[in-house]
Amino acid sequence: MLTGWVFMQEHEVSIPYSSCLAVKKYTDRFFTVKDKLMMKKIRLMISLLVSTMAIVGLQAQELHTLDFKTCKAMRAYFRYSPGKKIISGHRGTIENGLPENSIAAFEAVLKKTPAIFEIDPRYTKDSVAVLLHDPTLERTTNGVGKVADYTWAELQKLRLRDRAGKVTQYSINTLQEVIDWAKGKTILNLDKKDLPLAKTAEIIRQNNAYAWVWVTVHNVEQAKYYLDQNKDQYLSMHIKDRAALDRFVSSGLPYDRMIVYIGSEIVPANQEMYRFFNKKGVMCMISTAPSYDKLGDKEQRDERYRAVFQDGASVLESDLPMDVSSAIR
Repeated sequence: MLTGWVFMQEHEVSIPYSSCLAVKKYTDRFFTVKDKLMMKKIRLMISLLVSTMAIVGLQAQELHTLDFKTCKAMRAYFRYSPGKKIISGHRGTIENGLPENSIAAFEAVLKKTPAIFEIDPRYTKDSVAVLLHDPTLERTTNGVGKVADYTWAELQKLRLRDRAGKVTQYSINTLQEVIDWAKGKTILNLDKKDLPLAKTAEIIRQNNAYAWVWVTVHNVEQAKYYLDQNKDQYLSMHIKDRAALDRFVSSGLPYDRMIVYIGSEIVPANQEMYRFFNKKGVMCMISTAPSYDKLGDKEQRDERYRAVFQDGASVLESDLPMDVSSAIR
């Protein structure tokens, strides 16, 4: 009969290999209760170590960053050149159970692709700028009522919801937290909510954030205001029709301080905008958030994302920036 040697503590025992149950019997006989508890602890420690290493590895995953040391370097990067493709996360992202307008969402996108982010600063009752798109809390948080009726201390107790309405672990971020986080990583594009233009300009000035914080402007007057505050302020300018284009041309404002948002769909009129602005070195942006992002079929969405760039856009803004990244690879 085939036998083998098994060493247990100071005992040397010959055990038949024909039965695993025999091994278990001798194991139970010679290992003390203390030994078994120690082995159980060792197995638990190994399991915890493996789990911790996996979590640390995920957290340490490299971000795809856009790090501009100067305004000049930033402007050079966003100057139009044929074939350049920029992804803009509309409110960050709503993918993978992540809440919009959150640092967690921004980081998840940057682990997948370089991107810039359109975000929505809004005032609390005590004039703290926080990132919330809606004037009310119900859709994006587990709170109720108007954002402006709550102090920042009160809002810190709330948690953000994902696109399905599920409450997440993530809390509301202040604009200051996001500006600090974004430096050396990405570009923030501040949409116009209820912050006065003067306050937005003051926040950017206090942070000297002109190399990584833009402002969305909807008309020539807003653009002129920001550039009067600081000539290095970069703009995301809304010019969606011929009348708006004529007003901008007549304003005499510079072309090298902006990208231009021209609409949300592929339409023939876009070609005039592409020809005009590309010759000036200006990139044009299409936002698919209100249009092609709504398509139920992923293959259809991916085809539209590719078509937006093929049609002439240089920047695509989407609620699904990680999907866009995969679609255009």
